[in-house]
Amino acid sequence: MGRLFKNSWALFLGYGILIIAHGLQGNLLGVRAVIENFNIIATGALMSGYFIGYFIGANAVPNLVGKVGHIRVFAAFASMASLSILLHAVIVDPYVWIFGRFLTGFSIIGIFIVVESWLNDRANNRTRGKVLSIYMIITFVGLGLGMLLLNFNDPKNYEPFILVSLLLSIALIPILLTKRKPPTFKKISAIKISELYKISPLATVSMFCTGFIHPAIFTMGSVYGALMNFSVFEISLYLFLITISGALFQWPIGYLSDRFDRRLIIIISSIIGAILTIFCFFSVTVSPDFVGLSSDWKIILQHISNHRLMFYIFISLYAGMSLPLFSLNLAYVNDFLPKEKFVSAGAGMQIIFGISAMTAPFICSFFMEKFGTNGFFIFLFIFQIAIGLFGIYRLTKRSTEEIPQNENTFTPLPKNITPVGLQLDPDTGVNLSNTEEEKKINKNLS
Repeated sequence: MGRLFKNSWALFLGYGILIIAHGLQGNLLGVRAVIENFNIIATGALMSGYFIGYFIGANAVPNLVGKVGHIRVFAAFASMASLSILLHAVIVDPYVWIFGRFLTGFSIIGIFIVVESWLNDRANNRTRGKVLSIYMIITFVGLGLGMLLLNFNDPKNYEPFILVSLLLSIALIPILLTKRKPPTFKKISAIKISELYKISPLATVSMFCTGFIHPAIFTMGSVYGALMNFSVFEISLYLFLITISGALFQWPIGYLSDRFDRRLIIIISSIIGAILTIFCFFSVTVSPDFVGLSSDWKIILQHISNHRLMFYIFISLYAGMSLPLFSLNLAYVNDFLPKEKFVSAGAGMQIIFGISAMTAPFICSFFMEKFGTNGFFIFLFIFQIAIGLFGIYRLTKRSTEEIPQNENTFTPLPKNITPVGLQLDPDTGVNLSNTEEEKKINKNLS
């Protein structure tokens, strides 16, 4: 592990700084949008702008990398991401911000693809599991630290935007000064959505619903906190707890999914998550008297109402149940595939996730407009319970005996991983080619 860090420290450092900036940026814009009294629908639209750019970039960047190379693409997109955040600080207008978020999404996916290509180049079949683990840890810790940086300065000021731009620019330095030559890039083809649905209806539908849940959590979560009059510290704290809890719960949930029917783990996680959205709803509701429940239930609800500590507990547990769904869906669809198709299936699942992610914040904003700020949890509840109910339906259609008992195991993954990064999963069976220089490094690592 030490030699792995020694040979890849510049790449990990640059990516870590970049992901900290990424964690700060989206939530900073959410809080600032509320301060500027943007319409909630406009706020949802600007948050969706990021995922539209991300989705389009995922399809356009591989061709661009093949034409001009990794270093040029990385430098260009890092500069574009740095400039786009400054655009938000200079022109405070929802339409300009939507365009800025689109540029950010397009740039960030390009950066992720380049970084993950480089990681593949640094890894071999013996070390890529460790590389993927480091990548995941850096991702979640970086996102969490970025959220805590909301406290750096008042979001009403321009300094936080400058900080994001500085971090994105600094992230360039260690990566661009690396001595290693950039890797060759091979575009990954995706399995069609219709084929994925035939392979696993539950994994496909669950990933589609997950595409609504995760983007809403990480974009509209800051908007929700600001509208509920949380302080900047309180917003950053609960967003930090969401990120860390979602990361930590991946291991025990993944372990259970490898031991038992993976469908049951998806169903149980989804239903528990749905229940926890109800608890979150009432933990910050001013008065639950309108519910029309018995006096005993009203006493219980009144007890947890407006209790921020309870909200932190519920939202952390909810993240622990919800965020592993992405990896669970990938693991379940891979249960029906040979290893050589894992990466292309992952690419197809990413497309499904992206289709719903593009509209998730926008649709969530409609719920918050119609049902009040707590419509945020109503939105999450609908898609959580949809996964659970469809999973129960699928239990009646496919018996446990029909599920292949192969050697595929659950792999914890960050939601922003691209199909290029999926090749780092040892379960994919991908053989990572080695140059003479790589063979020397891999010999040292062993």
